[in-house]
Amino acid sequence: MLDVLELSRRPGSMREYDLDLHAPADFGTPVLSIPEGDPLDVSVRAESVVEGVLVSGTIRGTARGECVRCLEPVTSPVDVTFHELFFYPERARLMSDEGDEDDDVVVLEDDEIDLEQVLRDSVVFELPFQPLCSPDCRGLCSECGARLADDDDHYHDNVDPRWSALHTLFNETKES
Repeated sequence: MLDVLELSRRPGSMREYDLDLHAPADFGTPVLSIPEGDPLDVSVRAESVVEGVLVSGTIRGTARGECVRCLEPVTSPVDVTFHELFFYPERARLMSDEGDEDDDVVVLEDDEIDLEQVLRDSVVFELPFQPLCSPDCRGLCSECGARLADDDDHYHDNVDPRWSALHTLFNETKES
């Protein structure tokens, strides 16, 4: 929680915060996330405006997960910017009375700002959808599961069962 009491109702006033936080549970996607308890470096700038408090800043950390092709461990640096306007309760009510109701309106409660959902949304949208250990990762063999990067000459001599009779005939001809 970020206390913004000193900014409340004074448009033009601004305050900067440097926060050392710990990642909450499920901070990312099932494939790539910042593990619970890992450090997060958050720089925040809170500015009072007529409608509420505009919060912007950056979040830095390290996401960990698995390569989607070969299942090797992957780390990905996270450096994301975020912006969110937290409305004063009366401004939010005024907007809803005028018919400008929006589900994305975040209301300032008791002059405190809970940054968790803003940070979570910002990080999740910036994480790669399919993280790779390297851009040219060849993945795993579909036959035996061997990691293809470990063996450049890896192959299987598979014959389509529909052609196996011809393959046998070809081998007999070759031997005679």
